[in-house]
Amino acid sequence: MPSGLVVSAHAADFVWRAGGAIALYAEKGYDMTVVCLSYGERGESAKLWRQSGMTMDQVKASRRAEAEEAAAILGAEIQFLDLGDYPLRVSDDALYQLADLIQAKRPEFILSHSRQDPYNFDHPLATHVAQEARVIAQAHGHNPEAEVIGAPGVFLFEPHQPEQCNWKPQVFLNIDSVWEKKYRAFETMAAQEHLWEYYTRVALQRGAQAKRNSGKQITYAEAYERVFPLVTEAFL
Repeated sequence: MPSGLVVSAHAADFVWRAGGAIALYAEKGYDMTVVCLSYGERGESAKLWRQSGMTMDQVKASRRAEAEEAAAILGAEIQFLDLGDYPLRVSDDALYQLADLIQAKRPEFILSHSRQDPYNFDHPLATHVAQEARVIAQAHGHNPEAEVIGAPGVFLFEPHQPEQCNWKPQVFLNIDSVWEKKYRAFETMAAQEHLWEYYTRVALQRGAQAKRNSGKQITYAEAYERVFPLVTEAFL
């Protein structure tokens, strides 16, 4: 079975930025896996922390439950490494764990964050770790008994403020057929309800750009930046 991997810094990032891709490829029969490096418990759970008597364990449990429900709607397996956020810190053990997962899943593509984000340092660290784990998984000396992977494409999903992150949309993915699933996944993220409308507007804007660049009737789209060149035998 073909597979795809999403490396998300926090428990909700994969929903806003790659939920359409996850649902679309899950419907195509791909084994989709989401790895959340943290729950976003410190920096992305303000609504929960405003509740009297809230504890760290309660926040983590709530964000985990939201992410699990969202992943189920989108059709993905989800794993949590619980590495903390604000700041996110990734040990060598966690890096090797991710590399081992890449070797086991052998994804055809990996989705993660932009390489820069002056507003959230967890995001570029997450994509650095995802890409470093990919390189480790390609090394013949890492788990020599295991078959090394090929060269899965890496695509960087849209940051919250792309102009400030030196991120440029190079791929538009038509998600019209799975938009309802993506929005249902939005609705599981009660801790960040303020973002539902924002990311709906982003999907509509990228849909308009996708339509203009293709001539196709597209309403909702996700945008991605490529890390590696496209290797092909034909332009179209």
